Amino acid sequence: MSEQVFDPVFNVAGKTVVLTGGCGLIGRAIVEALHQRGAKLVIADVEAADPEAFAASFGDSCIGVPTDVADANSVAQLLSKTLEHFGQVDVLINNHHAKPKGFLEGQAENFPEELWDHVLDVNLKGTFLTCRDFGSQMLKQGAGSVINMASTYGVVSSNPALYEDNQMGNPVAYSASKGGVIMLTQYLGCYWASRGVRVNCITPHGVWNHHEEAFENRFSAMSPMKRMMKAEEIVGSVLYLASDASSYSTGSNVLVEGGWTAW
Repeated sequence: MSEQVFDPVFNVAGKTVVLTGGCGLIGRAIVEALHQRGAKLVIADVEAADPEAFAASFGDSCIGVPTDVADANSVAQLLSKTLEHFGQVDVLINNHHAKPKGFLEGQAENFPEELWDHVLDVNLKGTFLTCRDFGSQMLKQGAGSVINMASTYGVVSSNPALYEDNQMGNPVAYSASKGGVIMLTQYLGCYWASRGVRVNCITPHGVWNHHEEAFENRFSAMSPMKRMMKAEEIVGSVLYLASDASSYSTGSNVLVEGGWTAW
């Protein structure tokens, strides 16, 4: 692991941060950055991702908790283990999302109901459940920051031309779920604002993950920056919202999408 760093502006040292989807591509970049800056981490992910083994590589300041965010009992257990181990929760980062088998192939006119339910259960209901339970704890503490991961496809519609001649796609359920996450963020951000709990979201887009060349080329041609996003480029916005640097920000959506929604 990288050496510890002190960041006087985006200071998260000593903060207890709970991160769902912590074993994924973006999650790992966030974990590394927060660990470097002295945060105490609770890495939550599905059991198959083995968050306990991943957390163990960061030492005693980090624990892993297998979690199904779509299950209220599992979310309650995550909160209980967080408080048992660290005594409080300062930051919640909802970085989970569902991409079940057949997810990319479904068209709006024939999208399977079971896939719709699964995606909405994880992406939207799961975000609601974690916000509800951890937000309640933050209200008791009188302070806290919730960061939800949204998507450009919760802001604007996907362009079908992006998915021609490649194996990628953007199903209707994903857009609907992420649009819901943004509105949930705005609602809670205003509802809890006067009680010390801030709720914001981040919108990344096109995070490179060894995509097929045809898709990467088409994405780059359509992006103002002419390239895909690197996972570590999410870190700056996370540090801003997790730290006191964003003390007057709530209900906002920080766009980290290379200008995709600006034209």
